[in-house]
Amino acid sequence: MAEVTYPCYQQRKDVSGQWYWVYYASNGKALARSSESYHNRSDCTNCIKLLQASQNSPIFYFD
Repeated sequence: MAEVTYPCYQQRKDVSGQWYWVYYASNGKALARSSESYHNRSDCTNCIKLLQASQNSPIFYFD
């Protein structure tokens, strides 16, 4: 098994056997978790790819 490097996404299964992702920062601490679980691992992977592709998306601030 490959050694985990940070930052990274990790895919895991919940108690019902569905996939979810966790994003870890460079210090190894969890920053975010998927808001839903996925029946197929490929759907979980696609969600991660969408997040990675949005890294240059604008940030809006509302007071």
